[in-house]
Order: sequence, then C-alpha cells, then structure tokens
Amino acid sequence: MIPARYQASRFPAKLMQDLGGKPVIVRTYEAAVNTKLFNEVYVVTDSPIISDVIKEIGGNVIMSKTTHESGSDRIAEAVEDMDVDVVINVQGDEPFIDAESLEKIINVFKNDTAKEIDLGSLMTPITDWDEISNPNTVKVIVDHQDFALYFSRSPIPYPRDKEVEAPYYKHKGVYVFRKRALMDFKKLPMLPLEAKEKIEAIRFLEYGRKIKMVETHVTGIEIDTPEDLERARKIWK
Repeated sequence: MIPARYQASRFPAKLMQDLGGKPVIVRTYEAAVNTKLFNEVYVVTDSPIISDVIKEIGGNVIMSKTTHESGSDRIAEAVEDMDVDVVINVQGDEPFIDAESLEKIINVFKNDTAKEIDLGSLMTPITDWDEISNPNTVKVIVDHQDFALYFSRSPIPYPRDKEVEAPYYKHKGVYVFRKRALMDFKKLPMLPLEAKEKIEAIRFLEYGRKIKMVETHVTGIEIDTPEDLERARKIWK
C-alpha cells in the first residue's frame, strides 16, 4: 500500500513532480511492483490527479477519504475488508525503495511465529551531522534487540559526551503492519508525542506496542523538500 496525499504540508504536489520523465508517485509505484515481492500493490489516495496518473499506467488505485491524519490511517481504511495478514506501507515519496531492504523486513514477520511484533520498519546509519540535525530527517534509537525506543526529528541520542561512540539511524518511510495492529492504530486516538513530532510510528510506542527495526545500508532519498527533489533527479540521471 502506497499512501499518496496531493497536498503535502511541506512540499505541496511533491508526488506529481517530474523525476526522470515520470511523476514521483509513478516512480514509487513502479519500484514497489518491480521488487516482485507482493501479491498486489495499490496507491491509496484522496486525489483524482494522483489516481489518474496511476490508472494511466495500468496501476491499482483505492480512493480514500480526505480527512486522514496519517498515511497509516489512510491504509487502515483501504484494507479493512481485505483478507490479508501483513500490509506493507511504502511512502509515496520513496522512489528508490529496493527489494533487498523490503525482503529483510518481510522475513522478520515470516520468522515471528509467536506473532509478538506489531510493526516493522527500516533504518539506515547516518554520520553527517547536517543530516542528523535536520528536522526533516526522522531519527530512531533502538534497544539491544533492535526494538524502537523512540523516534524524533531532533538528534537522538543527544551527544552530551563527545567521547562516547553511539550510532545514529535515519528512519526510512516503510512500515510493515500486522493487519490487526493496523486496525488498532485506526481506533487509537493520537497522543501528545505523536502530535508534537508529527511522526505516526510514535503512536504505537505511546500505546506500548513493539516496533522491530531492521537495518539497511541501501540509501535513497525521501522527497520531503524541493532540495530533496533536485538531489533525487541527479541520482536518477
């Protein structure tokens, strides 16, 4: 499932911007399909404009309400009546998503026979301080088993002691849900930490759910700003 909102607050119409001759949302959809990991791939949108460009390439579209607070809420509406066990949410601004990273996180659920994991997601190591301190880059810290402790737009951990080595991880815009966890997400009210940071995964942590993070070294660009788009265009070339 690829949630796709036309009016993004930081970069309106970003999913319709040109990336190598096609809109960003089309590139993301094609990347997800080309992994060959999924039974079906859908774009879930409230925008007729986005719907039309996906239908033009023969893609699957589900129209949703316009009132959702997050992409996960949008997907929860779309899959409510579907007979599925696990739902993968790839953000619409992730045109560089790759099969290797997705397969790693899908295998987490295949191996979770006790069904203890509610949600899985990806993280990649980062070392550049400009990126670490950039509020558009969501950071995550994990415990010794790679379960998420917290997500933030601030640098976490804070480097008070410069002598202590601690890794920094960027949270990538991919979530894998058990369907029951996604249905719970839809019903749970947003709490202050999620509202403050504007990071939907925090809702799970605030309600005591487990998020398994999987490290990947495949880097790409999530297109949050016009500057990200220019970087993405250079990489695409």
